[in-house]
Amino acid sequence: MRRVVITGMGVISPLGDTLEKLYRATLSARSGVGLITRFDASTFPTTFAAEVKEFDLSRYVADRSPWIDAGEASQFAAAAGRLALHDAGLLRGGQRERFGVYLGTGEAKQDFHRLLPICGHSFDPQLGRLDDRTMARESLQRYRPEREYGQELHTPSALLAEAFDLLGPNVACLTACAAGTQAPGEALEIIRRGEADVMLTGGTHSMIYPLGVTGFSKLTALSTRNDAPQRASRPFDLTRDGFVLGEGAGLVVLEELEHARRRGARIYAELSGYGLTCDAYRVTDCRPDGCGAAECMRAAMADARLNAEQIGYINAHGTSTRNNDVAETAAIKAAFGEYAYRVPISSTKSMMGHLIAAAGAVELILCVLAIGQGVIAPTINYEYPDPVCDLDYVPNVAREVRLDHVLSNSFGFGGQNASVIVSRFAGSGR
Repeated sequence: MRRVVITGMGVISPLGDTLEKLYRATLSARSGVGLITRFDASTFPTTFAAEVKEFDLSRYVADRSPWIDAGEASQFAAAAGRLALHDAGLLRGGQRERFGVYLGTGEAKQDFHRLLPICGHSFDPQLGRLDDRTMARESLQRYRPEREYGQELHTPSALLAEAFDLLGPNVACLTACAAGTQAPGEALEIIRRGEADVMLTGGTHSMIYPLGVTGFSKLTALSTRNDAPQRASRPFDLTRDGFVLGEGAGLVVLEELEHARRRGARIYAELSGYGLTCDAYRVTDCRPDGCGAAECMRAAMADARLNAEQIGYINAHGTSTRNNDVAETAAIKAAFGEYAYRVPISSTKSMMGHLIAAAGAVELILCVLAIGQGVIAPTINYEYPDPVCDLDYVPNVAREVRLDHVLSNSFGFGGQNASVIVSRFAGSGR
């Protein structure tokens, strides 16, 4: 089996745009949550989110014109992608035919600020419906093809390939909250199969706009702790009342080991295991007993040829919703047995919210940094233990521990389950 290593990482997050800023913020238990500034959310049930602060694409790319109409997710991907490629020493030059992209993403920029006026101008009160001719005329005047292309799900990955001349496989996956973990897992398999030598992979997403917040509010999935936003994301805590919406991008460079060695690349860690399952249960709920998630973790460990006791830390999906945290706790118990009570588990969503399709990728990066630095980020806002969630969630304070193998979970709408294992890099066989 071709071994695959991580040689570059880049991040745009509510806690910073460098690896050091992100990692230090999580170790110091700092929250990136605040009132929504992207639009006026004062009349919404939830008025806060974890936004990327003061983002300016021109700080990362020389020519921002290809991304102007593409929306935040594409712009975040452009910035994180450039940072990752620069970190890997692969920004320019070299053979690009076997260098691909696999990106987890979600719905792109929504053009509602143009659609709604078109509908308003096109409504005929006498007919009680939209007038087709007026709507067609207004649409032709207001819409631009470039802007509409920016709403396509494949746009971020296509723009990355174009910008950095990546000529290998190019794939976008939309598996909701699992996408940012599924994408690196599938990129791993592409390299293992010999279809590429290098892959730029991860996730990017932003749903901090009126429709996104409305949808999650209607599902009663968001926390409504408007009086204390920074304390709102409280995974596994008895008083949790929903997740906090975040945004951002995390991209990593995966590289076949011998390819990395030949060019003298710095190797962060090895991506050693991947599992993928589906609950086949409900669109908006995971299985209460966590059986699908448990099988996903077992599959990742089997792929990495590890047993449960060799996993030194679990970065939990840990959304801070009532149902997810109970199901994930049950899944960890099922997959790890008695060792579940000894393995450290934390949810970094407690600090940066839920980045949806980007969540797993940024959390993967945090796992890599934890292996390198030997410190686990905590679960903050953990104050009241839930008798049903009774594992070690590394409450509130970072913890020093040597780590050789780390597992990261992402579970998405539709029952999508994805887990990856990152291992300390060893020069010889496992």
